[in-house]
Amino acid sequence: MTFEEFVSARLGTLVRYATVVTWDPHLAEDITQNVLVRAQARWSRIGRMDAPELYVKRMVVNEFLSWRRRRAAQSIPVSVETLDGYLPAAPDQLAQRDDRDAMLRLIARLPPRQRAVIALRFYEDLAVEQIAEMLGCRTVTVRTHLMRALATLQGALPASLVTTGEQP
Repeated sequence: MTFEEFVSARLGTLVRYATVVTWDPHLAEDITQNVLVRAQARWSRIGRMDAPELYVKRMVVNEFLSWRRRRAAQSIPVSVETLDGYLPAAPDQLAQRDDRDAMLRLIARLPPRQRAVIALRFYEDLAVEQIAEMLGCRTVTVRTHLMRALATLQGALPASLVTTGEQP
């Protein structure tokens, strides 16, 4: 598969994936563009891999995490509450949409590595071992990030949204 064929077939998927990881569609486009520029230069090697898309997705995660480190010294942290007036309101008034929006806002507050693990586990449906390989860390680290992220999310959710798994 040529680089042009890969980009033609997978660009939308890569941008959506980057959006889930970054929680910022504009940043996701920038990161995807940077990653694809670097991937094009190495495509002769990447294209021969068994799973070139998985490799490029790992590049997306790494670019996001390194971008966060580079920007940390330059940016002023802004809470999601500060942005509430600027975030687009959900056009659908259904409670289900409101619950989803609330969950996405909670996920956006997670630290970058926890957010990446949540995205890889629940959006990409990857196993803990695959996530560890993708992030270049041990499986116990992935489990710790996942456990802490889920505990944070569960603690922040309204009681009506938390399911305990118990039968009524």
